Amino acid sequence: MPEEDNCITGAELWAWRVQALQAAKAAGVEAEEVDWLLTAVADVDRLGLKLGNVQQRSPIALRYPLSELDRRWQQRLSDRTPVQYLVGETPWRDLMLTVSPAVLIPRPETELIIDLAAAAVATSPIRDRLAQGLWVDMGTGSGAIALALAQTFPAARILAVDQSAAALAVAQHNADRTGLRDRITFYHGSWFEPLAAYRGQLSALVSNPPYIPSALLPTLQPEVIDHEPTAALDGGDDGLTALRILAAQAPVYLVPGGLWLAEIMAGQGEAVRDLLAAQGCYSEIEICLDLAGRDRFVRAIYTPDCQAKNDP
Repeated sequence: MPEEDNCITGAELWAWRVQALQAAKAAGVEAEEVDWLLTAVADVDRLGLKLGNVQQRSPIALRYPLSELDRRWQQRLSDRTPVQYLVGETPWRDLMLTVSPAVLIPRPETELIIDLAAAAVATSPIRDRLAQGLWVDMGTGSGAIALALAQTFPAARILAVDQSAAALAVAQHNADRTGLRDRITFYHGSWFEPLAAYRGQLSALVSNPPYIPSALLPTLQPEVIDHEPTAALDGGDDGLTALRILAAQAPVYLVPGGLWLAEIMAGQGEAVRDLLAAQGCYSEIEICLDLAGRDRFVRAIYTPDCQAKNDP
């Protein structure tokens, strides 16, 4: 139960919301973030806020005092701290995930990668083996992809790898929070480094790796470049450093017919398709679009000795 000091009247909450909306407009921050914050920290819903019904309610419980809520909102306006970090959590698919500056905030567009994985398994000639096999979420961050894969493939075993110990701690917390900890094994290390014992055993590799060219990092919004972990963003000179590693090393670990699936930056589709084709062991290489029609993912099947299939 919230402390009594953390309860306010609906009129007080409404007055704070009015001021916060005005401040958001002046600072160029989306007005909807005010209600996003309030629904996360107060016992209110968005409809009640939109209709103004909260004004007649009393008391309303807050997670912390109104003064602390105001301090965090000022941090959003002045420092451009993402509201997800201020709240400490964010929704993703049907999960509520803990987030901190140690991890990239899971984006809505990444949610599609789970649907693409499910579609690939459904049409695979070895779908039963894939659905019941070993999957790896490479560069797991908050653990979002690993957790969603565990939900989608209940008979599979999920490995989650990250080079950041702080990120892994967040991912492990989210696994506990969602009740999926017993389905996921976490590994600390760089890419395939900690997975030597799994050579030739992985049914699928799924990854949202760093893919932004280094030169573009300063052009990102301050919410991103000033607060989210640079290691999760910086893809090297052309943005493809991590993707090259994943493409080149995955064949050592995937089973024949195994899935390779990664998120990319819009505009990188052909380059990633070409680097997969150059390996000579991937077939059915496909650029997949996001809901806005931009190339956002590349999917392929590990097929040993498939050079002829990839040649024009």
